[in-house]
Amino acid sequence: MPGSLLFEGTDVEALDEVVTREFSPHGLRVGRGERAPARFRRLHRQGLALYELGWGVPVEVAAGELPDFYNVHIPLAGAGAVRVAGREVTSSCSLAGPGMTLGMSLPAGADTLILFLPQTVVDNAVSAQTGEPPASAPRFDPALADGDPAVAAWLETARAFARFAASPLAARSPLAAAHFEQVLVHGLVDLQPHDHAATLPAYAHPALPRAVRRAMAYCEEHAGEPVSVADMAAAARVSPRTLQDRFRRDFGTTPAAYLRRVRLDRVHQDLLRIADGSTSGTVAEVATRWGFTHLGRFSAYYREAYGQLPSRTAGKPISADSSAGDVGAD
Repeated sequence: MPGSLLFEGTDVEALDEVVTREFSPHGLRVGRGERAPARFRRLHRQGLALYELGWGVPVEVAAGELPDFYNVHIPLAGAGAVRVAGREVTSSCSLAGPGMTLGMSLPAGADTLILFLPQTVVDNAVSAQTGEPPASAPRFDPALADGDPAVAAWLETARAFARFAASPLAARSPLAAAHFEQVLVHGLVDLQPHDHAATLPAYAHPALPRAVRRAMAYCEEHAGEPVSVADMAAAARVSPRTLQDRFRRDFGTTPAAYLRRVRLDRVHQDLLRIADGSTSGTVAEVATRWGFTHLGRFSAYYREAYGQLPSRTAGKPISADSSAGDVGAD
């Protein structure tokens, strides 16, 4: 039921029990002997759920590995420090999913909007695009870059959903709520980097000409190889000039810029795997593998796309000469 007050009081143990029942086992810690006024509301629960949790004192939150759901944390007031999979998240809004640990240090007066997405809901959103269920739970970049206009629009949609869910209209229009849910889950899958992104038919909208879609598919399949615009045009079965014109007209970019973005996405996924310890390597090695050998220029492209330096994503410094030329990425 929308707008359900689940807890209001100062008993930390009682709140811990409620949070554990709604999510998974949590540890809540406040100052010794300190009363902890808190308020926990469930705004919506249907295909996914939406909560609001506010604190009157500073608090430390620690959760083990999340089982089969994703949590998106959107501060409404008093953003604190968030750690996902043992690493501090650099943005104010964060995302944790199955197999990832979660920790938060929140100040007094913190108020957080929490979007709860069951793994099955996210899996279904991925399979709706690929035609088959993902082989494993999609693992997202924990940091939502709210400086990105697309991410900012998604976050505002989540806030608008919270206002809708708290209103009398929500109970009278479950179909409208379901539409909000679809926008949020599909928007998240489309805009937030994750390790299944390469399987999605990215940008291959049916409205785009076949030549553009063929060129995009070629980039996805051969991103780790030397690729020229002439190669893309041959795969698209048009001349290079025609391909340039169609990309600008129908997609608002160039073939080379699209290829660069595909490669940046592959780099980003590899750096996330380095950060969580599932693989090893350096930023320079990863960048070079995906066709970027001018590391200074690569870092600028990466920061523009993801709002941070690649070394920050990987937790490692760039360790090679950055004066070399860029390969196939301009």
